[in-house]
Amino acid sequence: MKWNKYTIETTTEAEDFISMMLDELGIEGIEIEDNVPLTEEEQAGMFIDFPPTLPRDDGTSRISFYLDADAEQEELVRKVKEGLEKLRQMTDVGSGVITSGETEDVDWMNNWKQYFQSFYIDNILIKPTWEELKEEDRDKFLIEIDPGVSFGTGKHETTQLCIRQLCKYITGSERVLDVGCGSGILSIAALKLGAAHVVGTDIDENCMASTRENMQVNHLDKTMGEFYIGNLIDDAKLQETVGTGYDIVVANILADVIIPMAPVIPARLKEGGVFITSGIIDFKENEVKAAIEEAGLQILEINRQGEWVNITARK
Repeated sequence: MKWNKYTIETTTEAEDFISMMLDELGIEGIEIEDNVPLTEEEQAGMFIDFPPTLPRDDGTSRISFYLDADAEQEELVRKVKEGLEKLRQMTDVGSGVITSGETEDVDWMNNWKQYFQSFYIDNILIKPTWEELKEEDRDKFLIEIDPGVSFGTGKHETTQLCIRQLCKYITGSERVLDVGCGSGILSIAALKLGAAHVVGTDIDENCMASTRENMQVNHLDKTMGEFYIGNLIDDAKLQETVGTGYDIVVANILADVIIPMAPVIPARLKEGGVFITSGIIDFKENEVKAAIEEAGLQILEINRQGEWVNITARK
């Protein structure tokens, strides 16, 4: 199906007014592009770290909406233009120029798969579930993954840093706690490397289904893993449920999550247990390192890949 995309050149000041005007005209699913800085609350709900310098907010904004290319559009676009002129009486709408272009429906949920192909992390082959296993790879150390809507294909530097540390510290029969398990890739890697049992947590309930499905794909008995929804930082019930005495805790999350989480990690570990963490963008390395040390853990090593950092510590 083809659509016409219309983009209004406007100001951040007028965004809410224009959004309401479009909604009143029956136009839904708008896109807003601007450089307004996110609040701390907004950033806390997003699973990415932000670079220290972002583009300056210059007050400009682009609001886009889509109309069915087969539908009558001239009248509706005329009403949008009239609405913009009325809004000029109460706010600065900028130029209000409307540009248009044609686009088509895209299967956003599946088209990304073309970019996820088999690759190696040292001697570990990571393969998407939808890709055929090559004959020459049948004897390889294999992890199959379909992340679905969860984080964790293994491509990201932070995941690779954690997997390399699991390879180093798992010697066999360990109990592993995977905080922020996502697709379950680290839990699966731990089990395939010889861990006896894993417990995983994540705040996103979609991760529970992804992890269980990926365990099944990798021929791992479901009794080898337990997975729970919740935030380990402040959920006392979850802390009690996951328990203590782990040989390894692995957390591939974000610096701003690892820092407040650090105080609850030592209680999860057995004496001599290891905390493996990544998701740390380089300019936050020292903050995370300080939080881990303040929690009473001893830093064993720090590894880097690109702009990302792994910190491994021992109780």
